[in-house]
Amino acid sequence: MIELPVGLPPELVPLSWLIGVWEGSGVLDYAVGDESVTREFGHRMSFSHDGLPYLNYSSYTWLEPEEGSDSDEKTPLATETGYWRLHRPQGDGDPGPGLLPARSAAPFTDAESVETLRNDAGGFDIEVTLVHPGGVAELYLGQVAGPRIDLATDAVVHSETAKPYTAATRLYGLVENHLLWAWDIAALGQGLRTHASGRLARVE
Repeated sequence: MIELPVGLPPELVPLSWLIGVWEGSGVLDYAVGDESVTREFGHRMSFSHDGLPYLNYSSYTWLEPEEGSDSDEKTPLATETGYWRLHRPQGDGDPGPGLLPARSAAPFTDAESVETLRNDAGGFDIEVTLVHPGGVAELYLGQVAGPRIDLATDAVVHSETAKPYTAATRLYGLVENHLLWAWDIAALGQGLRTHASGRLARVE
């Protein structure tokens, strides 16, 4: 049974099973041409909220020492940060753009009103905005249906100095109290293909 945090906005109830700090390991397995990179990595992922109708997200990964290595040093690998929310039009009851405050009462303030946002498949459409320090930003669209989330990029923006990266899909699921995830990417001139996956346990 999932306990809802105090002060959780009703819009976040469909995503509430993500809230917390998760840690575990994963496997990177990505082929580029005839070469394949396969490594194990450690992973720490965090979802939190600050009273507004979105989740704050951060992810930090590190490479584990290669098998047979004399060193037990962990090498920082990648980070990303972003926001997760239900996909719905923003109106006068929402703050923004910029620092502009809301001009009317907040919408979707109870479970009954949030239920009106369910899609035809019985889930909730969501959008996820992620930023990477290497000059890439991603907008994902998808849905949450119970303890499962499917996402696909709607847009990828990158600076002229970023490495080629054009699309991605992500899958998250809660299985036996563990957060399982998989990430496929289209990068380095290639089409969409398997990239990485992991299994995390809630630690906070």
